[in-house]
Amino acid sequence: MKTTFNEELFLTNETGRQLYHTYAEKLPIIDYHCHLQPKEIAENKEFEDLGELWLSGDHYKWRAMRTFGIEERLITGDADYHEKFLAFASILPKLIGNPIYIWCALELKRYFEIDDPVSEKNAEEIYQKTKALIREKHITRRWCMEHSDVRLVSTTEDPIDPLSWHKQMNSETMYTRVITAFRPDKAMFLELPSFDEYLKKLAEAAEVKINSFSELLSALEKRLKYFKEVTGTTVSDDGIPHFTWADYTMEEIEQIFQKARRNEKLTALEEDQYRSAFLYEMGRIYHRNGYVMQLHIGTYLDANTTGVKNVGQSTGFDCTDDQASVTSVGELLNRLTIAGELPKTILYPLDGTKIETWAVLAAGFCDNGTKAKVQLGAPWWFNDQQYGIARQFAACANLYPISLSIGMLTDSRSFISYPRHELYRRVLCNYFGELVERGEYFSGEEELGRIIEDICFNNVNEFFGFGIRR
Repeated sequence: MKTTFNEELFLTNETGRQLYHTYAEKLPIIDYHCHLQPKEIAENKEFEDLGELWLSGDHYKWRAMRTFGIEERLITGDADYHEKFLAFASILPKLIGNPIYIWCALELKRYFEIDDPVSEKNAEEIYQKTKALIREKHITRRWCMEHSDVRLVSTTEDPIDPLSWHKQMNSETMYTRVITAFRPDKAMFLELPSFDEYLKKLAEAAEVKINSFSELLSALEKRLKYFKEVTGTTVSDDGIPHFTWADYTMEEIEQIFQKARRNEKLTALEEDQYRSAFLYEMGRIYHRNGYVMQLHIGTYLDANTTGVKNVGQSTGFDCTDDQASVTSVGELLNRLTIAGELPKTILYPLDGTKIETWAVLAAGFCDNGTKAKVQLGAPWWFNDQQYGIARQFAACANLYPISLSIGMLTDSRSFISYPRHELYRRVLCNYFGELVERGEYFSGEEELGRIIEDICFNNVNEFFGFGIRR
């Protein structure tokens, strides 16, 4: 039984191994959606230890630790990173079949050249060894990106963000280009008590008055143009945990908007009408400003309200849901198509059990002149592991040309999460190898090599217009 890291991970056939090592292994990375903090990239501090690298902001690991009954003090609490690391190390061997186990193995190998698995027995030894290597190599935030050959990352910011850290980075020469994604979610969730206060902040950031829905849209478009001016971004991001299309008139929307500003109780229909209008109008704004519309679909946010109250949001208490239907998202795309203002769009359904229906929907809204105008995004969040990735490959290949895919992203707050791109590429090449060895593909290695390079780098570079050279 092999007890060290295996370089042929997920490569179970000879053709897949050849394809991966020849075409995919050395390709640079474009990480077009993540949640890294621009402040951390700009300040570029050296990491304290492996505990910070692994456990700072990583809700995947936090969720796993909670399932083993580890006290919160050692997860998100006031314990130091040494203590937190030892607590996490005690459960890591028990995470068999879980992507966290593989991610950690890849991260140890790629950043520290450590082949051995972490356990409670060797945790202290590995902790001290990696801490010494962090000092020796001066492992900073940017070092991690450069070491992984990351050519571009897109962080995610609210429209009110001044982008001060992005401006600072623009004045420097950096190996990795850093842009941002425009995420206007807080302007869409009008049912929240904080809606009116948020719009005041947005008005201040945009230096305009917001007394109507139309003025809200103008303020958002002004900020969207500012984001593009500062970072050159073409990336937007809308989270739609629950969405039901509802027809509306603009007069109705203005009335609903005023009710929300007064913090009056809204009906479910009014909320649906507003969200429908908001997403439709944002789609038009993205279209005329050359942005790609990304729709992250189907999150069940804050499922454990007690946990959220005690620890905070985005700390591992969100789940998967199916409240945003294919029909409703389809109607949004349909209305934008009728208006002739459908932007390039990426769909990220979180409910992986229905991935085929979303693939069919995406294929139904591609049109003349734009390659892969609407498509499935990378296997997202709870799906970014071997099973979820392989499942999506099969769905795409059967129902939407997989050769047009724009590859993987990290969707992460971790600076050493880039081996997720490697995992994706390994599973991709293994999948293609299986097709070749079963006789289902026989167009030759040259064609297949070009497809792999397109999926892993070229397609996303072209789709967003990043202009990154290999």
